[in-house]
Amino acid sequence: MGHADSAGGGAGSTGPADAGGGSSATGVTTPAGSPDAEDAPESAAPDRRAGTAAGAGGARGRAEGGEPALPGDAGRAPRPGAALRRACALAGGLPLLLVSVVVAFRVGGRDGVTPLPQLAAFLPWLLVPGAVGLLLMAAARNRAGCVWALVVLAATAWFVRPYQSAADPPSSPPRAEFRLLTANLRFGDATPALRAALRTHEPDIALVQECDTRCVAALRAPALRAAYPYRVLDSGDPAEGSAILSRYPLTAEPGVRGTLSMPAATARVAGVRLRLQVVHPMPPTPGSMDAWRTELGRLRDAAAARGDGTAVFGGDFNASQDHEAFRDILDTGLRDSAMVLGRSRTPTWPASTAPLFGTQIDHVLVGDRLSPADIAFPELAGTDHRAVLVDLQLR
Repeated sequence: MGHADSAGGGAGSTGPADAGGGSSATGVTTPAGSPDAEDAPESAAPDRRAGTAAGAGGARGRAEGGEPALPGDAGRAPRPGAALRRACALAGGLPLLLVSVVVAFRVGGRDGVTPLPQLAAFLPWLLVPGAVGLLLMAAARNRAGCVWALVVLAATAWFVRPYQSAADPPSSPPRAEFRLLTANLRFGDATPALRAALRTHEPDIALVQECDTRCVAALRAPALRAAYPYRVLDSGDPAEGSAILSRYPLTAEPGVRGTLSMPAATARVAGVRLRLQVVHPMPPTPGSMDAWRTELGRLRDAAAARGDGTAVFGGDFNASQDHEAFRDILDTGLRDSAMVLGRSRTPTWPASTAPLFGTQIDHVLVGDRLSPADIAFPELAGTDHRAVLVDLQLR
């Protein structure tokens, strides 16, 4: 027991001595609640608070993201506006793709399938969605998209130029001059407007499409019979009928076969036989594409077999110079009067928006012995087409 007391006394004597001597023996930790904790250097406090804050931040990072935040994560964060630029690139690609397909068929010399022929009729206006695509690609900072848009716009602008395949006619003095009018009456509704136009413009020859029974009855009136004693009438409702009116003697000829009437005749003008062909193929609607191509092909065959260059093909072609089927007709040597006179992009349909917007599908094509001298596009109430009035010189 005395040994034990001595040991306990030794321990008790050593503790106060160590404390009083301020010994800093290694491995001794001061309890948090002891007086020595209050006497700890203040410089250690910020370190403990910083460590606590770091620990709390790490805990929040693990709580919010499920993984501890790494120093390199900040560099991989999405850049502001990246999603908006991707959306602009996608939005710009859609109109560019549409215009690209139309231009690709134009380059390949094909009309394609619906809706490509319908869009091709408005080819100049496709510059608008092409420009929108370019702006969106620029906003997206997409270099490849901008190059794509510029190529599409350049190709579209190239094909907007007038298409003319035939040589200019000889410059010899004309043997005769005459005026020709062609008009689509829209189911005969514009018959009164046609009668007024005949009185006002006094054409020598008129090629009429969609001349229904009302139209035929009006054309047989005494006043019109006196003004145009020679005529070929092919009645049909509502849009099948057509007519040829002339101040010159006429001889009926076999016309071009089609769903809608396309009669033909030969007129004698200054002793020259002039072939007149009414044009009215089926429109390129989704259900009539085959008929549209077939009937324009028949018109091309008729144009190729026209003879000595004194033919006139006039009417509603339901096609513009941006359709391959129409260019095939021009490639036979016929010349578009509007192109010759620098009016190849003057819209004739739809009349409600012409001349500001539309497409030219009504034409007067002439052989190389005929020279267009002047052209106008009169409005006729009751129809969705503008008429075409041409002064022609026969050489």
